[in-house]
Amino acid sequence: MGVIQKQSISGTIYSYLGVLLGFITTGWLFPRILSTGQVGLLRILVSYSVLFAQFASLGINSVSVKLFPYFRDPDKKNHGYLGITLIVGLIGFVLSTAIYLLLKPIFIANASGKSTLFIDYFYYVVPLILFTLLFSLFDTYYRVMYNAVKGIVYKELVQRLLILAAILLYFFKVIDFEWLVILYVLAFISPALFLMGTLIKDKMFYIKPDFGFIDKRLAREMGSVAFFGILASFSGVLVLNIDVIMVNQYLGLSAAGIYTIAFFFGTLILVPSRTMGKISSVVIADAWKTDDRKTIMDIYRKSSISLSVIGFLLFIGVWGNLDNIFQIVGKDYTAGKYVILFIGLANLSDLFMGVSAHVILNSKYYRWLSYLLFVFAILLVITNMLLIPRFGITGAALASLISKYIYNSLKYILLYKKYKFQPFSYRHILIVIFAFAAWYLSTFIPAFDSFIVDLIIRSTVIGTLFLVPVYFFKISEDINRKVRSVLGLVFRQH
Repeated sequence: MGVIQKQSISGTIYSYLGVLLGFITTGWLFPRILSTGQVGLLRILVSYSVLFAQFASLGINSVSVKLFPYFRDPDKKNHGYLGITLIVGLIGFVLSTAIYLLLKPIFIANASGKSTLFIDYFYYVVPLILFTLLFSLFDTYYRVMYNAVKGIVYKELVQRLLILAAILLYFFKVIDFEWLVILYVLAFISPALFLMGTLIKDKMFYIKPDFGFIDKRLAREMGSVAFFGILASFSGVLVLNIDVIMVNQYLGLSAAGIYTIAFFFGTLILVPSRTMGKISSVVIADAWKTDDRKTIMDIYRKSSISLSVIGFLLFIGVWGNLDNIFQIVGKDYTAGKYVILFIGLANLSDLFMGVSAHVILNSKYYRWLSYLLFVFAILLVITNMLLIPRFGITGAALASLISKYIYNSLKYILLYKKYKFQPFSYRHILIVIFAFAAWYLSTFIPAFDSFIVDLIIRSTVIGTLFLVPVYFFKISEDINRKVRSVLGLVFRQH
């Protein structure tokens, strides 16, 4: 867990700096400066690009995480593995772009009336597909080299700083909306360019493939992992983007814009899990290679506990400050109140399951994750079709909640049936009790005239009421160890 702890901590710090920047742009400036339709457009451009970029990877990222240990050989430049991923990615980009362009009549037909703004920027998705793909290839390569932090810095910090600069230029009327979209697209392109530059600078840009190293057995394994990786990654990205795409289709760009802002607050709790998942997947892959099930179970259990603590703290912090949040984003977005609730609850189930997806993905049952993600995606489409027309954007969030709980339950059953792995204990019950008690007691705090003062006081009270019993009941060994380390540094300095 040493590598995971070290990189998870630094990665989480960078991620939350990125969240702060994201809050300034997405949570504060976007609602004040842009119309709901313009916010929806920016989200839709990214959603489509991510969706097609995942298909374009042709499953090679899954191959990288699971099978790179067989290529790992610094003296032989890892057998040119990076070059292999780029060749596969280039083929995938051509295919996915062709499909996107062939689907243009359908996109245009769906956009007519409710989302006409998207028609004007249809082709902006193509460069976004390419550089989203390149970033994922370079980032995964860095991850398997035990460096998950670089990608986080460029994606969470640099990209969001560039977006902030663009929105400020628009606010001060230096540029018009068309140029804002161009700069927004360039901001999303930048992480891939920075990562490529870093690879070259670090003398890791080995792109001459060593196809001779790949024997028939390894080729078959790579093909199998890639096939199921396509299904898993495409389903996974569909899961992350289908709600806003379907909200746009049923309700238009304006509703998609409101959903985007509310969704942002509902997903804040997932930030630490993304960092932990990136590096733990590589450690878990190495552990499966030697069948070290004790290490895998230890990572699974500890990740569930630590992520649940952090997730519940953030969830009750957001829900307890809901009135303050709408003071910040504006009354136009109050329709997203229950989107925040249901998306937050859906994501809590992810955190309870820790790094279960990475445990399955790197095991011999990796195909099952593809099946489960496919079922998850189908469930999402069906529940969105049933609930959006009846409940609007709240229906989309409720669809995510229902589908995600079923998906996570199936993951739990699979790992328990196949390996007797299960991460839960009485500590999880205590976490829920402490969280509910902290939130409930905070409701007795009278509202302050200044929402900033109210936000600070309410958040402090909620955090204290939750974290103190978590620490003294020793809910998480890793969190307690970190707290003791910080306290030790503070008291030594004094």
